Amino acid sequence: MQYRDPQTTTPTGRRMERKMAIINDEIRAVFEKNRVFPVATAARDGTPNVAPIAFVQLVGGDEIWVGDNFMKKTLANVRENPKMSIFAWDPDSKKCFQVKGSVEVRTEGPEYEKMRAAMKAKNEAYPAKGLLVLRVEEAFTCTPGPDAGNRIA
Repeated sequence: MQYRDPQTTTPTGRRMERKMAIINDEIRAVFEKNRVFPVATAARDGTPNVAPIAFVQLVGGDEIWVGDNFMKKTLANVRENPKMSIFAWDPDSKKCFQVKGSVEVRTEGPEYEKMRAAMKAKNEAYPAKGLLVLRVEEAFTCTPGPDAGNRIA
């Protein structure tokens, strides 16, 4: 996998932004094998936090939904510093991917209602307090070997 520049030029030479799918089929396959995801955030002062999150859903090629049932530090962190990283590992293939991006917290609207219904369908007792929408900006391989840590998108 190679990094692809999200910018392109028109025939007249004008630069324009091109939408690209950062979450490719290989990353998607590894994410789909996981049930709980380490979700990393940091406070404004840089204090890190990693929390196990079960409701993580890939939406499109550059968006991940993270459901908030019981978040305290994670939610406080993204309100102060709207950045997040998630990684997924496949123990069978030993493939590992990390994605990073910006987060928006939603507590109303159609996306929130869709996530809330999905969480309540799993367990009516879940509070389904909010939806964190991660816009993936970059992806890395963390598969052991010489390419570990390389940016792939």
